[in-house]
Amino acid sequence: MGKKDGKARKNGKDDNGGAGNGGEIAERVGESAQLEQYWELGRRSQLAKPPKDYHYVEELAKLQFELLKLQEWVRRKGLRVCVLFEGRDAAGKGGVITRIAQSLNPRYCRIVALGTPTDRERSQWYFQRYVAQLPAAGEIVLFDRSWYNRAGVEHVMGFCTQEEYEDFLRASPQFEEMLIRSGMVLVKYWFSVSDEEQEQRFQARMRNPVKRWKLSAMDLEARRRWVDYSRAKDAMFAATDTRTSPWNVVDADDKKRARLNCIAHLLSQVPYHDMVPVEIDLPPRQSDQGYRRSKFSKQKFVPAIY
Repeated sequence: MGKKDGKARKNGKDDNGGAGNGGEIAERVGESAQLEQYWELGRRSQLAKPPKDYHYVEELAKLQFELLKLQEWVRRKGLRVCVLFEGRDAAGKGGVITRIAQSLNPRYCRIVALGTPTDRERSQWYFQRYVAQLPAAGEIVLFDRSWYNRAGVEHVMGFCTQEEYEDFLRASPQFEEMLIRSGMVLVKYWFSVSDEEQEQRFQARMRNPVKRWKLSAMDLEARRRWVDYSRAKDAMFAATDTRTSPWNVVDADDKKRARLNCIAHLLSQVPYHDMVPVEIDLPPRQSDQGYRRSKFSKQKFVPAIY
């Protein structure tokens, strides 16, 4: 595209210099021109199959670069992406969420991990506090546990009534269908971990003071009620694993493989295009123009103990 043509398209005009075919077309053309300024746009991105002797860190780096492309695509196209992470305690949800978010711009990728509802929130429609956290246009939201708390911990621990629990199982598929019908991309993950592997992770947390904070009194009680949670999970899947909004089960016994598989699957859920950041020339820095930096002695520095 020549400079003249690019300028004309950016201004929403046709090749003859006349008015375009409407504000919407002009806006899309303007967005495309802005996109091409910083990203070289290619065809729809397709992940290559990893080699058998792949290296975890290398594959993670590749996937995180793809996540950058996905985020830029979501931002430019005004998509709304909502991802739910559910599963057993110590199943590895937090590790995957961290690897997804760590390379992305926090302005456009948020992690939502809601605490215990307040008295006011308890008096609201159950889904209300989650609705407030849903993504806006151009945003990705990662729920570290979600409205499915009612089907799991609230039901098993008796924090909700049987009537509230049954109403949730009926309402949840309708709620999610409504979100999807509005244009939202909704992806649900369940992290599955074996009894033996979860036990090893619990023991490791008990021995490691850095990770011991992850074990709460609720986690210990959940460990005692393993079968109750298993039954609750089966009932949840039976009611909410729908064709419109299916559950995607991640085999999480191997944490590193689970991270790679989950990220690769998430990338496949949004048909983004391959984009490569173009090289940008840095503008010259402004001249000093007589400016003098203030004396270090007048500033309070962090002690250099390292």
